[in-house]
Amino acid sequence: MIITVTLNAAIDRSLVVPNLRLGHRHRAVEQTALAGGKGVNVARTLKTLGQPVIATGLAGGATGTRIVEQLTRESILNDFVRIDEESRTNTAVFDPTSGVQTEINERGPKVDARELELFTDKLLYLARGADVVVMAGSLPRNVPEDVYVDLVKELHRVGVRVYVDTDGEPLRRIVRAAPDAITPNQLEAEEIVGHEFADDVDRARAVTEILDLGVGEAIMTLQDGCVAGVRHDAASAQAPMASATAGTIELFRARIEPRETVARIGSGDAFLAGLVAGRYEGRSVEESLRFAVACGADATQRLGAGLVDARQVDRLVHEVSIESIDPADLDE
Repeated sequence: MIITVTLNAAIDRSLVVPNLRLGHRHRAVEQTALAGGKGVNVARTLKTLGQPVIATGLAGGATGTRIVEQLTRESILNDFVRIDEESRTNTAVFDPTSGVQTEINERGPKVDARELELFTDKLLYLARGADVVVMAGSLPRNVPEDVYVDLVKELHRVGVRVYVDTDGEPLRRIVRAAPDAITPNQLEAEEIVGHEFADDVDRARAVTEILDLGVGEAIMTLQDGCVAGVRHDAASAQAPMASATAGTIELFRARIEPRETVARIGSGDAFLAGLVAGRYEGRSVEESLRFAVACGADATQRLGAGLVDARQVDRLVHEVSIESIDPADLDE
């Protein structure tokens, strides 16, 4: 079983507005509203891919009720802790004429210590029957920035693999808690290592630096694929690839030909879902990366986060190229 965690769940509204101009009145030509938050988006993709998944997190007020009801309508198993304050609503506006995407995200509800404790108890109870937990997204107000760190430690004690996708200070803290995998985009990876990247060599070096902080797998997502690193040694939290030789690092560059997109919101979440699905099914590193890139690419063809077509993903897998990077080449 796979569990996804969304502490800052939302209703995500997506609007298509051609020729968007500030200060003018517009009419949307297309719109969607889905239960969202990164963990929820991951759960949606995993469900589409036929994986056993339960979505959990925090949900409050009428918006929280709507989130839970919509997940239930989508046949996504869920078990959220109800909180007093209202869950947020996010809005994304896509201008197809310019390709510009504008996002307005509410900051989310306040969460008190009692509510967070109830959630922690629920997660650890659910984790008894889980193999993987995916913790994804921002934190609501009043939640400590090291909450993911504490949860990773608790989940590792019961033998569960943990994938984390967040940003800002929670991301900087989590890399030292030895999660099994993180999937930052390039900007987030630059924040971790403290400098910008000029090319794939810089990206591969950065991935290696992140692995050295204790992460089992570091996958930097890019618009045309990813740069990925896997450390194979006893220091990795759960030894993600048990068949690997101890003390080694594998680096990969996966690519897919760029294509015209409908929207990019949620493509990283679909990528993460594909990666988790591949690992959960026991696929190799290369196969899992190909599948993840295909999921991320297909998600850009749809309006609404976490939406993929499983048959189209299977076709796109064959368009993903992958090459190994020799760590020794990075020292030149």
